[in-house]
Amino acid sequence: MKISHLIATVGGVGHFKPAPGTWGTLAALILAWPIHLIGGPVLLVIATALAFVGGLWATRVETAGLANHDPSEIVIDEVVGLWIAFLPVSIGAAHVGADLTALWPGWVAAFLGFRLFDIWKPGPVGWADRRNDPLGVMLDDVIAGVIAAVLVIALAAFAHLVLM
Repeated sequence: MKISHLIATVGGVGHFKPAPGTWGTLAALILAWPIHLIGGPVLLVIATALAFVGGLWATRVETAGLANHDPSEIVIDEVVGLWIAFLPVSIGAAHVGADLTALWPGWVAAFLGFRLFDIWKPGPVGWADRRNDPLGVMLDDVIAGVIAAVLVIALAAFAHLVLM
């Protein structure tokens, strides 16, 4: 198996059925935990940037010559998007010195929010997806991740300011 395929499919997770994008998002959530434990939000940002660059390369290699610009088995874009959505949780845990497991509502919000925006593709997410190129494959999930991160922050603010 080529390294580009391993990266693009996140070690083969992209071949899980049904809903490979959801499996890729779940894998990303699982991978976020040790990254946070080892280096906190700083390492998560670095890992996200590296996954974006590596994912862009792998997607370009894996889709070269194909009519389908975004095959379902390519899930490295979900990893990047989920890690962006998860970043406020990582920052919050590091800021207050909380155990990451204590912020499980943030994990759930990041996962569900990211999947919602990645599937629905509102506004700029859909625009990026319609690029029909490797950058669009990665960029639509980056934008969905940013929107989901804003949702995570808004839900956390609501929980802490209104519910507490």
